[in-house]
Amino acid sequence: MNPIYRERVQTLDFIEVATDILRNARNELYLNMRFLDVALSSLAFVPDGQIAVTGTDGSTLFFQPDALVEVFRQGRAAVNRLYLHSVVHCLFSHLWTGKGRDAEYWNLACDVAAEHVIDGLLIRAVHRPMSALRREFYHLMTGDGAGHPVVTAERIYHFLCQRHPMPAQLDAWKREFCVDDHSRWNDGDTQQSPSPQRQRWDDIRERMQTEMETFSKEAADDMRSLEEQVRAANRKRYDYREFLRKFSVLKEEMQVDMDSFDYIFYNYGMELYGNMPLIEPLETKEVQKVEDFVIVVDTSMSCQGELIRRFLEETYSVLSESEGFFRRIHVHILQCDDRVQEDVLITSQEEMRQYLEHFTVRGFGGTDFRPPFARVQELLQQKCFTKLRGLIYFTDGYGTFPVKKPPYETAFVFMKEDYRDVDVPPWAIKLILEPDDLADNKGDSLR
Repeated sequence: MNPIYRERVQTLDFIEVATDILRNARNELYLNMRFLDVALSSLAFVPDGQIAVTGTDGSTLFFQPDALVEVFRQGRAAVNRLYLHSVVHCLFSHLWTGKGRDAEYWNLACDVAAEHVIDGLLIRAVHRPMSALRREFYHLMTGDGAGHPVVTAERIYHFLCQRHPMPAQLDAWKREFCVDDHSRWNDGDTQQSPSPQRQRWDDIRERMQTEMETFSKEAADDMRSLEEQVRAANRKRYDYREFLRKFSVLKEEMQVDMDSFDYIFYNYGMELYGNMPLIEPLETKEVQKVEDFVIVVDTSMSCQGELIRRFLEETYSVLSESEGFFRRIHVHILQCDDRVQEDVLITSQEEMRQYLEHFTVRGFGGTDFRPPFARVQELLQQKCFTKLRGLIYFTDGYGTFPVKKPPYETAFVFMKEDYRDVDVPPWAIKLILEPDDLADNKGDSLR
């Protein structure tokens, strides 16, 4: 037989065998996780000699036939995990959210997040014993006890950026967690204008959550890590600026309302009578202004000073927009852990600027939400507010909430990178922000 022909036949045989391996992996995963039916069938199989083992672009699962057969020799579970690993990347939009991030850290963070989901599945089809290194990394991300934070790729990325691991440590983590090829990812997509491909996976993930919530408690317990990730990913991002504007109220202020001024009749009267305009401009105008409100920042050990500062900077940026202030404002900024550490009253833009320039975190104790509400109640009794519109509490959410509803709107603001799935009281608003929601305007308010 011609050597070239023989090689070609062997290549076709390997492709067919490798394709069958992927089909069998997909079927076995489907039998164990039926709510993944659409996700598992959303990737077409295409052989690619440039891929190390497998990789995806969101619509295709590229595979290297020889390498995939070698993985299969390790056992069916190894291939099942490899297949599911790529599906998890797509489900949680890892392919489209790396823009502006350090590629090395982001790729590792996405792989750790995917592996953490799979390791949390109590399913024989994907089970493998965890190494000591893997357990140690997961412990760094979750800590001990209940109420652990959801281990998202964004949170892991933030951890890596803060820690700046040594090359040897970084390489060890890569060998442990990195299993697929990310060269086909498209990080040019944005949250504001997602591609049709990304939107399709968002729809799949939302449908998954509905189906998972209909499963029995036993099934949900087997897939707790995946369910937590799906819920966290499906929470809508909030525009913090727009939210803050909802605390504004209509107030009549003595100023010319140029919108209701008619120049034609005004000029006609001046020309006809000399010094008598036919229509005078209104001297009052209704404008959207921010009234009194309270900002509380959690300074317990779990909240980081840089995140607190970014939150305050963004709040200042919104307050200092055009027509963002009344002639007099009262903004109380409280720093609290398990007690009120500081209460600063801001009455002008200049005071806010000075406060931010000399900002120092005070506290680092435990977390108790009740003391700041008690402090605000004291201020209300002392008539320190003209009209308190609401309280915004920046926190990780892991503390003791007040039982009684306060006589003003309350919102608890969480950063997604440090998010813990905590149920706030029914009378409070819950917002979850991406780190980039605050980073985009970081420092603008101080210029």
